[in-house]
Amino acid sequence: MENVRIKVRDANLYYGDHHALKNISIDIYDKSVTALIGPSGCGKSTFLRCLNRMNDLIPNVKINGEIQVAGNDVNRYDVILLRKKVGMVFQKPNPFPMSIYENIAYGPRIHGIKSKTTLDDIVEKSLREAALWEEVKDRLKSDAIGLSGGQQQRLCIARTIAVEPEVLLMDEPTSALDPASTMKIEDLMENLKKQYTVIIVTHNMQQAGRISDYTAFFLNGEIIEYDKTEKIFYKPRDKRTEDYITGRFG
Repeated sequence: MENVRIKVRDANLYYGDHHALKNISIDIYDKSVTALIGPSGCGKSTFLRCLNRMNDLIPNVKINGEIQVAGNDVNRYDVILLRKKVGMVFQKPNPFPMSIYENIAYGPRIHGIKSKTTLDDIVEKSLREAALWEEVKDRLKSDAIGLSGGQQQRLCIARTIAVEPEVLLMDEPTSALDPASTMKIEDLMENLKKQYTVIIVTHNMQQAGRISDYTAFFLNGEIIEYDKTEKIFYKPRDKRTEDYITGRFG
């Protein structure tokens, strides 16, 4: 039986009076890729941001229910520690305005690693895991902003895994990229899930079908259906899931 890494029970989120997430309950399994699909504005990214408390930064947000990562309530964690455990990669690549090396070493330094040898090892290991080492190993001192969009996104993935998270959240990580860069990131997920629990928000049905083990279909702030990806795509239980996946709406 797969291990549950994230457990959510009856979670609700309100932006002021707007009820954005409604009674969300889901178990997300360790070392797998879970895709969150559904039309724009249905709550996928809002839900993703609940898992590392990014919604704390938004005024007038109220959240109730239970959200646990590795058996602990997310609200009991120190938020810096939580975001080390649950890393996030955003839709648009956002490298820091510093060298490739410094982008990766930044997180480990904040968490107290000072030794140059250790940092060198972490930088190489993270860039290798993000399938970027061969492309940048001779220019680690160059400005990260000089990388292509696809390379910047893989750099952001390397930066996230440098602090050894347990969970990787990815909010449409390929929507700003060309098809070749998208394919590299999709290939990368296959490797990343050997070590991490990956949760990805995607608008691209084909992508969800290709890369995920589990899929949750969101609509109007609710999870309509959640199951293994092949079941969701080929034998959905709910007519609304089938209509969305076959392109009848959304």
